[in-house]
Amino acid sequence: MEYYAGIDASLECSSVCVVDASGKIVREAKVASEPQTLIAWFGSLGFGLERIGLEAGPLSQWLFAAMKAAGLAVELLETRHVRKAFEAMPVKSDRNDARGIAQLMRLGWFRPVHCKSMSAQETRSLLTARKLVQLKLLDVENSLRGILRGFGLKVGKTSRQEFAGRIEELVAGHPHLQMIAKALLAVRAVLRTEFATFEKQARRMARSDKQARLLTSVPAVGPIVALTYASAIDDPTRFKSSKQTGAHFGLTPKKHQSGETDYTGRISKLGDASVRTALYEAAHVMLTKPVKGCSQLKSWAMRIKNRAGMSKAKVALARRLAVIMHRMLADGTPFNAAAAAA
Repeated sequence: MEYYAGIDASLECSSVCVVDASGKIVREAKVASEPQTLIAWFGSLGFGLERIGLEAGPLSQWLFAAMKAAGLAVELLETRHVRKAFEAMPVKSDRNDARGIAQLMRLGWFRPVHCKSMSAQETRSLLTARKLVQLKLLDVENSLRGILRGFGLKVGKTSRQEFAGRIEELVAGHPHLQMIAKALLAVRAVLRTEFATFEKQARRMARSDKQARLLTSVPAVGPIVALTYASAIDDPTRFKSSKQTGAHFGLTPKKHQSGETDYTGRISKLGDASVRTALYEAAHVMLTKPVKGCSQLKSWAMRIKNRAGMSKAKVALARRLAVIMHRMLADGTPFNAAAAAA
């Protein structure tokens, strides 16, 4: 008899369900969300499991890596696929989710997800922290501008170095505003210092990472874009074709065809939003700034711009950059303008 299991992981406890080949529930339990506890529980069953399903989530990569290393036949499932499969479920609970995942494993109706390596996870954590500090820095600056605007004090255009001096100049003679500005400028100074530290660390990491260093040979691709893309791809061999990367990161149009209806929509925006943003920013720089070594790619995108508009041209160029950069990682070769244009 074949057996299949589903795990619905939560912060403290995970719901686990085991079913047989006919779909009958054999065992259910609440197990602590710790790798060794789950491994010990499956080992105590007294029979082997064909597949164990684990939905992708915050704890999933940690649990998946440990269970895989222990020799369990665990699969990481795509969250969107699992959610769509459970939409008809009248009652949603952790127990029912575990049952549903077990049934998906039994039927084979699932899409496995790549579990990123530890180095890729470390890179992503640095990029996430850097982005958080950058956004909070902008929030503080915009809040200061908004507070002063209410009193008729307009900051106007200013550089990052001159911003603090401009604020102090405007609030001079306003004790209440001086107190607010002093506190927010102190917060801004700390955020600027920490953001500069993250920037240095990201550039250092890009120089030491072979894949990121290779991607920076692409015009308009800097350390942040290179690190973001390389950490998202992680293992280039998991894609059968470089053309799959565009759809993987949500840069291909949605399609709806039924009967006489045939509609092609905007891009799907599925997958990693940070990679999609990074590729779009690289395309924007390539199309709006004088960048050397990309004349053929730029000419191709400008023809799309003349036909369909600048926005669609940037998306098309971002999708093409995704394909080119994956091909570079797969082949281990630097950017070649002629090959990229072809």
